[in-house]
Amino acid sequence: MENTNYQILLYYCYAKIENPEEYREQHHLFCVENNIRGRIIISDEGLNGTVSGLVEDCEKYMEYIHADPRFAKTEFKIDSHDKHAFTKIHVRYKPEIVHSALRHLDPNVRTGKHLDPEEFKKLKDQEDVVILDVRSNYEHELGRFKNALTLDIDNFRDFPEKVKELEHLKNKKVLTYCTGGIKCEKASAFLLEQGFEDVYQLHGGIIKYGMEAGGEDFEGKCYVFDNRIAVDVNKVNPKVVSKCHVCGTPSDRMVNCANSTCNAHVPMCEECGWEMEGACSTECKENPDKRTYDGTGYYQKNTNGYNPYKGLVRKGKEKSNA
Repeated sequence: MENTNYQILLYYCYAKIENPEEYREQHHLFCVENNIRGRIIISDEGLNGTVSGLVEDCEKYMEYIHADPRFAKTEFKIDSHDKHAFTKIHVRYKPEIVHSALRHLDPNVRTGKHLDPEEFKKLKDQEDVVILDVRSNYEHELGRFKNALTLDIDNFRDFPEKVKELEHLKNKKVLTYCTGGIKCEKASAFLLEQGFEDVYQLHGGIIKYGMEAGGEDFEGKCYVFDNRIAVDVNKVNPKVVSKCHVCGTPSDRMVNCANSTCNAHVPMCEECGWEMEGACSTECKENPDKRTYDGTGYYQKNTNGYNPYKGLVRKGKEKSNA
């Protein structure tokens, strides 16, 4: 029987934080004291994170978040796992909880209509509907909804510029989706600002759709931002849509290029993975900075001497735990 003593939590919450740096330190300390690991962004506009821990520690973490009135509405996507999905804890302050170049938009004021997974499933195939993937190239190349419109963007901050290409769709119902829902909050708000009138978003994103609606018609795998790299979503009619970056055969096996100066996210079949030693090209294979390929395509930074208290206190203040 599979060991599922651990959980992975994916969440976000748009909520005003008056002293984000101070809260960041409190949040970091709570994570350290409760063995929570992962990546968390704290901003003036809210918080966003993916974390892992033992089931009981994750329960404490969710209680900690919900006990704060500012974040009481936070919804967690919870996945079972056999170990930590991260080896470290990083809690950072950033101007936005997802880099969008749309800081003027507040999803709490105006955003697209939220659709739960079953509502999205019923609406997505209607004739006047456009399904819009707001994620980056390496994400939608690995997996996407059947008939979805994808954008040629390397980062979400490029989304506003690409919307200019969607003018002809203003008379359609536009259904946006992303991994966990956070990008859609501002993507759908921006579409409304640009004159699109019938805009929706998949609440909870691809992850929740897989959990609650079986993932039907999501083709391929979903890229995730932890050491799993990619996860299965579709339990109804799965299909591989990505191709090996090297040989072109169907493959949904995602790797990061072994060349640390490249680090491209690409699908690569197992045979080519070993043949190329995890590199995406001959040039990268021959690069002196190439990391040792172990068959996974995931490269964890060296954790020797790792101190979970590092970064707890911001610069300019006493670092008693440094």
